[in-house]
Amino acid sequence: MDGSLSVLAAIADPVRWTVLATLAEGPRCVCSLQDVVPIAGNLLSYHLKILREAGLVTATRRGRWMDYALAERAHDRMAAALPGGRARVSA
Repeated sequence: MDGSLSVLAAIADPVRWTVLATLAEGPRCVCSLQDVVPIAGNLLSYHLKILREAGLVTATRRGRWMDYALAERAHDRMAAALPGGRARVSA
C-alpha cells in the first residue's frame, strides 16, 4: 500500500482517530488509553500497531508499561497524505 494510503487508512478508523486525538493532548500510558477507548486490550494493541506502522505514534517501554505519544512529525505525515498536501508541507 502507498505510504499516503496507509496513513489515511490508519486515521480513518474511529478507534485510531480517538487514540490520535487523545495523544494530541500528551503522551499516555496504555492503561489510560484503555480508559478513553474501552475496547479489549488485544484490540487496542492492534490499533496502536497500525498507528506505529504508519509512523504516527511512538512507543516507549517503562517497566511493564508502554507509553505512547504522537510521533514527532505525525501532523506533517497526515497533511502530506492528503491530495496536494505534500506541496503545502514542504513549503
